[in-house]
Amino acid sequence: MIFKRMLGALGVGAPSVDTILAARRVRPGGPLRGEVMIKGGDYDADIEYVALGLVARVETEHSGGEHVGFTEFLRSEVSGPFRLRKGEGMSIPFDFPLPWELPITVLQGRHLSGMAMGVRTELAIAAAVDKSDLDSLEVEPLDSQEAVLRAFSQLGFRFRSADLERGYIRNSRQELPFYQEIEFYAPPAYSGRISEVELTFVTTPDGLDIVLEADRRADYRRPSKDVYGRFKASHKEALQQDWAAQINKWLASVAGGYGHKG
Repeated sequence: MIFKRMLGALGVGAPSVDTILAARRVRPGGPLRGEVMIKGGDYDADIEYVALGLVARVETEHSGGEHVGFTEFLRSEVSGPFRLRKGEGMSIPFDFPLPWELPITVLQGRHLSGMAMGVRTELAIAAAVDKSDLDSLEVEPLDSQEAVLRAFSQLGFRFRSADLERGYIRNSRQELPFYQEIEFYAPPAYSGRISEVELTFVTTPDGLDIVLEADRRADYRRPSKDVYGRFKASHKEALQQDWAAQINKWLASVAGGYGHKG
C-alpha cells in the first residue's frame, strides 16, 4: 500500500478525468453545459476539488516586445472535496453562463485563424499529481454581431486574422482582461488610402459597443495614422441597422472621401 501511495504521488495509477461538453459550439452569454467524468484509479483518493476554467490564447505587449500565452479568464468550481474509491466511476454535471464578452472563434462555420480557446478541467488530488483535461471550444457570433460582420463582407473586405490583446478599451464596460481584434484587408475601393480595418466588440446583455480602427496610409497630404470610430446599439437595434452604409460612410471620411461605391 505504501508503494502504491508513492506511485500515486507521481501520478501512476491515479484517477482520470474527462469532460464531455453538451455542445462544443456556443455563443456569448449562453450556457456552458456538460458533465465531468471521473474514473477511480488503483487506490482510494481524496479529491480536493474539481474545477473548470475557460482559457484563451492572449497576446501581451511589453517593453521587450510581445508575449503570447494562454490565460484563464473564467473559473468555476463544480465540486468540493470527496473521497473517490478505487475504480469508482463518477459523473458531475455542470451548467453555468458564459461571459457576454466571449471572443468569437467561428464565422460562417469557419475557424478564425489566430484564435485558440478551450475548457480546462482540473482534478485536484490530495498528496498526488493533479489531473487535467482540455477541450476546445468554438464560439459563434450573436445575431447582432453577425449583422455587423456581414457588412464587412458586403463592402468587399477580406478576413485577415483575429487575436486577443491584453488590456482595456477606454470608456467601455469591459470586464474581461483582454479584447478581441478581428482584422480585415480593405477592398480595392480604398486602395492606397486604407490598408486594414480592425473590429472589436464589447458586448453586454443590453447591446454592443463596436470599435473600429482603420490603418490610414500616408500620402503627400498627411502621415500614416490609425483612426478610430465607435458605434453603439442594442442587440435589437443592431439587427435593424444598415451597417454597410454606416461603416462605408465612416471609412469614406477616414479615407478623405473615397468610399465604397457598390
